[in-house]
Amino acid sequence: MRVFSGSLATETNTFAPMPTGLASFKERGYFAAGNHPDTMLFFAAPLWAARQRGAALGWDLIEGMVAAAQPSGTTTRLAYETLRDELLADLAAALPVDMVLLGLHGAMVADGYDDCEGDLLARVRRLVGPEVVVGAELDPHNHLTAAMTGNADLMIAFKEYPHTDALERAFELVDLCAATVQKRIRPVAATVDCEMIAVLHTSRDPARAFVDRLQSLEGRDGVLSISVSHGFPWGDVPGMGTKVLVYTDNDRAKAEQLARTLADELIGMREALAITYPGIDASLDQALAFDGAPVVLADGADNPGGGAASDATFILRRMVERGIGNAVIGPFWDPVTARIAFEAGVGARLTLRIGGKIGPMSGEPIDLDCTVVALEPDLVQTGLSGSPTPMGDCALVRAGGIDILLVCLRNQAIGTDLFTQLGCDLAAKKIVVVKSSQHFQASFSKVAAKVIYAGAPGTVTLDLSTLPYRRIRRPKWPIDR
Repeated sequence: MRVFSGSLATETNTFAPMPTGLASFKERGYFAAGNHPDTMLFFAAPLWAARQRGAALGWDLIEGMVAAAQPSGTTTRLAYETLRDELLADLAAALPVDMVLLGLHGAMVADGYDDCEGDLLARVRRLVGPEVVVGAELDPHNHLTAAMTGNADLMIAFKEYPHTDALERAFELVDLCAATVQKRIRPVAATVDCEMIAVLHTSRDPARAFVDRLQSLEGRDGVLSISVSHGFPWGDVPGMGTKVLVYTDNDRAKAEQLARTLADELIGMREALAITYPGIDASLDQALAFDGAPVVLADGADNPGGGAASDATFILRRMVERGIGNAVIGPFWDPVTARIAFEAGVGARLTLRIGGKIGPMSGEPIDLDCTVVALEPDLVQTGLSGSPTPMGDCALVRAGGIDILLVCLRNQAIGTDLFTQLGCDLAAKKIVVVKSSQHFQASFSKVAAKVIYAGAPGTVTLDLSTLPYRRIRRPKWPIDR
């Protein structure tokens, strides 16, 4: 079997202030055709899975470009068209092929392109023709469109949030696509729009039980795959919203019936799925009053994994003003301040201006008398599905009783080793503030006595009613109750 695989992925926050350009892809992860490293990269999981299967089954695997950018604002036309055309050129050079496996996101928006994945898949289909099997792995925070489902034979989204199952879903994609090539199955798709935005934290019920039920249905009675697209509410495009995608083996009526049933179940539990997010002071009050430690506060509104700058000072400022100690907060994306800390060296005492540099949703910068506690050049934390996540040069500085983690590459807190590599003992802290919405859960839940999702201002605000939507289809719960 002759197989082609490549990736082009980013998550676009259309409300975020920073555009996503070519440099963003080069910084996060860009590998020209044939240069993918000997380790799994998060959005190249289909390529990694195809390597394993292909080696065992004697496939001829052609590896195309792999490119992924940290979530941010709208992708520039130059970046999207340049990378898209490079990937398509790699595919054209590989023809003929039996199967195409792509690592995508599903919520990439560029200047002139509301649906980058739909555009890319349509061009792939025109290039390879109707007989070649085309499959894609998606992040569940996607905008599932007709252009995507209409041009791919199979699309499978991660089921877990935090996304710990990228490789497992990639193997499912590879195996089902291979079975399609061999004509052992004939996937047909059905999609139902739930007309809402859901947050499926699989770290708790009812999402945990719902996803377990989906998986129990797969592989039985002709059901091939079930994916829930949570939607990405910070993307102001017509396709935004929660959808259910079901593939059956050549039984469209069954796919449509099951998708409708599961969508209705999801709609029925939407209130129970919703997150409670107390304000900053209420979150700090709860943390201080809790009998146990550490208490983890998630600053999801400043989550760089959702397109935020990761330099908002709103929570840090209140902690300083209230005299809260025995705490750590981060990561702050502040390369300038981190460089100053590196220049000064461990043990240096100096005044640092921290955060608040990108725009109004970053708050005002805060000036603090700090001591440089630890420095770690080119730190790499354990990221999603165990993939490496580089953070650049990292500095841990202390202001009063608060440790502040400064990083040079904009990534969210995922693994506890982000802090422990700098000597920070999380178990000894009363409060740990992480700039992350949910991906911290897999690692930090092992040390947290309690987790609080704080309702702070920011580019990835949880209060969707405050966002100036202009293009989404409405009404949509909970924006329109």
